[in-house]
Amino acid sequence: MEAEVPSEETEVVVVGAGQAGIAVSEHLGAHGIPHIVLERHRIAERWRSERWDSLVANGPAWHDRFPNLEFSGVDPDGFASKEQVADYLVAYAEKIGAPVRCGVEVTSVRKRTGRPGFRVETSQGAIDARFVVAATGPFQRPVIPPIVPDGAVPVQIHSSGYRNPQQLPEGAVLVVGAGSSGVQIADELRRSGRRVLLSVGPHDRPPRQYRGRDFCWWLGVLGIWDAQTPPQGAEHVTIAVSGARGGHTVDFRALAGTGIELVGMTASYEDGVLRFAPDLAANISLGDDKYLAFLKAADAYVERNGLDLPEEPQAHVLGPDPDCVRSPRLEIDLAAAGVTSIVWATGFATDYGWLQADAFDEKGRPDHRRGVSTEPGVYFLGLPWLSRRGSSFIWGVWHDARYVADHIVTQRGYLSYGTTDRAGLTPAIQNS
Repeated sequence: MEAEVPSEETEVVVVGAGQAGIAVSEHLGAHGIPHIVLERHRIAERWRSERWDSLVANGPAWHDRFPNLEFSGVDPDGFASKEQVADYLVAYAEKIGAPVRCGVEVTSVRKRTGRPGFRVETSQGAIDARFVVAATGPFQRPVIPPIVPDGAVPVQIHSSGYRNPQQLPEGAVLVVGAGSSGVQIADELRRSGRRVLLSVGPHDRPPRQYRGRDFCWWLGVLGIWDAQTPPQGAEHVTIAVSGARGGHTVDFRALAGTGIELVGMTASYEDGVLRFAPDLAANISLGDDKYLAFLKAADAYVERNGLDLPEEPQAHVLGPDPDCVRSPRLEIDLAAAGVTSIVWATGFATDYGWLQADAFDEKGRPDHRRGVSTEPGVYFLGLPWLSRRGSSFIWGVWHDARYVADHIVTQRGYLSYGTTDRAGLTPAIQNS
């Protein structure tokens, strides 16, 4: 049997130095657990280089932060820019003394043979660790549906590659996807003077504010952030809400009124013609139903608790459907219509090709409970619905990270029982 090359050793290797990696580092450090956070680029790199220039956080600064540090230079009710979010995470890493190593790419993680723990291979050598935390989050591999072939239009890019209107060639733009990213990009392109078509699929459309409170506050008091499972069939439904220009409720009728042409889901392509599903009106209607149900739940909460919050009867009034919804376009000849760019705001997939562990289900998805995987010693953080609805948000991942760190503490105690090199370390059941 070939001997392993000597490597560095630590208790925990955390892969990724975004919000999930920084959060778990704080909790591991508080427990005195030796660990290393590996980041292939810079801290919070995706915020800096994989988002469009004008992006802001979708939650207000008082809410979308870690508990122990406020945003600097951002009004509590304002929305931090992407650079401010990245700077915040860098400042937080410095505040807690997180042992982050930037410019180190993890190429593989494998279970060790004949001894506990894992061999972590990196671009700068190997590290042996008892535990590994995959904190790379959900936004790893941009997804572009294989609908429109290369060359059908001059430019096809994913929203993660979009930066600003000047980046695109002259001409009309089709934006596919009407979640927060798609809506904001479409609106920015329209404001730059472009003709814009927006392909709208199923979505959740909450109010940005209602009766003087941000929707993040309403999700908290209504207990929605703590929901442990998504509604059936809604695991991947996008949320159309915006923090742009001070924050506003997404209103597809209003977007149509500004000149954006709404179309249904992008369905197929043949001989230069792109076809859309006849589902636009249904998608808008279902989004309206969720919006109105939200307002109704908020009103009931106000009445039940006797709160003095101003009424907003106008928020319940929906305007008439625009022509593009009543008589939707079902196909478009891209060249004849002058469409030169397609921006795919169609989400991301995870990519754990580097993690060779029995930690995935039959579909290749992380198999875990609250981040504790089916492979002992492997943990996941930063995924949507990891433990509840709020798990993929900055504040939510902090609480998930505490649970994961507590679990590691408990397992260290068991593994150290009866050894002489860690005298005094005994299993401790953590309360969470």
